[in-house]
Amino acid sequence: MNYQLGTVDTVILILYGLVMLAMGIYFMRKTKTSQEFMVAGMGIPSWAAGIAVMSAYTSSISYIAVPGKAFDDNWHPILFALTALPVAWFVTKYVIPHYRKNNIISVYQYLEEKIGGWGRIYASFSFVLFMVGRTAVILYLSSLLLTSFVDVDIRLLIVIIGILTIAYTLMGGMEAVIWTDVLQSVIMVGGLLFSAYILTTEVFSKPDFLIQNAFDANKFSLGDTSLSLSSRTIWVMIIYGVTENIRNLMADQNYTQKYSAVSSEKKAKRSVWIAMLIYLPLTAIFLYIGTAMFAFYSGGGHTLDASIIRGDEVFPFFIATELPVGLKGLIIAAILAASMSTVDSALNSSATVLYLDYYKKFFKPDASEKSSIGFLRLMTIVWGIFGVLFGLLMINAKSALDIWWQISGIFGGGILGLFLLAIFNVKLKNWQGIVSVLFSILIIIWGTFMRNLPDEFTWLECTVDPIIVGAIATAGLIVLALMLVSLSGLQRK
Repeated sequence: MNYQLGTVDTVILILYGLVMLAMGIYFMRKTKTSQEFMVAGMGIPSWAAGIAVMSAYTSSISYIAVPGKAFDDNWHPILFALTALPVAWFVTKYVIPHYRKNNIISVYQYLEEKIGGWGRIYASFSFVLFMVGRTAVILYLSSLLLTSFVDVDIRLLIVIIGILTIAYTLMGGMEAVIWTDVLQSVIMVGGLLFSAYILTTEVFSKPDFLIQNAFDANKFSLGDTSLSLSSRTIWVMIIYGVTENIRNLMADQNYTQKYSAVSSEKKAKRSVWIAMLIYLPLTAIFLYIGTAMFAFYSGGGHTLDASIIRGDEVFPFFIATELPVGLKGLIIAAILAASMSTVDSALNSSATVLYLDYYKKFFKPDASEKSSIGFLRLMTIVWGIFGVLFGLLMINAKSALDIWWQISGIFGGGILGLFLLAIFNVKLKNWQGIVSVLFSILIIIWGTFMRNLPDEFTWLECTVDPIIVGAIATAGLIVLALMLVSLSGLQRK
């Protein structure tokens, strides 16, 4: 559908873009060394780093898809956010002290120290490939959403959003990333709270109390409690949530680089808890908006357009038809802000990994500061261009990018297992680690492609829910690695 913004809302969007650019220019004056570009000289307050970590968790996908999921189904996604709490305890207790003790900036450097150089190359290369895909998807989806409100070709929108984000990220480095994340989060949370307020005044009003329709439809349920792993039960969601949150906070440079930007271990730990304490209620608000929209449109007084068939389309429709002029522009800016905070983080962390894990390690160990920061800025531009190009490809070749995403997932599947072995000081020989990673890749290939097979091959078929294939591969890697280490120990005796 096409809703078209008015002049006031369009001006708000343009002003938002100019403010982002101005912040990049401002922080450029403070970013003169590679250390300042990557971790802002470790001078970021813990609360700001925490907000930036939270921003990495949210994007335009969560802004649209999470309310859509609650509208279509129930509060199932809250389980993912709840599992982040025990994971945050584990990471602050066992992981951050290791990283701070070893002065880790690229988290993949830690793998080299514990597993070997091959582990660092494998994990860092998988990461930078994955970041191209993440940037492309976010640029494509946010531009697709904007085309519903502004009469501009989606290709031009992808390029404009991409260039704007590249510009302030390459100029201001990590400091620009974190402080724009803070501003973007304020806009995002403000927009969400106002939307929730408007919906609340409607669905809790007499005489209808529309919210009762949501209770009657069991919209606050957490999902299926059966013990099956073949469908999206609560147990599947818990397994997925624990695995994915550990991977995020322990093995994803997007997150770890943020808490490397503070001055002490104590502040790093505090930043993780601040992120979690914002992320959990924020997820609840996303879900509440979806549930309240279900109640709002089920009363008869308000009708969804007949062309809307998926929950993902309901929040944009609500914004376009129910919010006043001015606020509409702010909410669209908030969705755009969520996208840009994800993309800027992906660009800065990719440049950091390419600099520390390849340029500095293999090509120019004694690189000057001028050469180093030049390389970091160049890689921000190059990876941004890759993201824009793949975003443009998604318009007509979505299936091709889906395959590329699957390949990235396959080769990146063993990373979390390696980090867990490293953190618990399991001593692996190179061949033991490589064999274990190959085994995990085979599990992911099986879980990804061995589905809906002909009758004669059903014994090979994978029937578990696809979202926990990564968790199974991680478990497989760890079990095989421990077996190989134990067998080597027995042979020595």
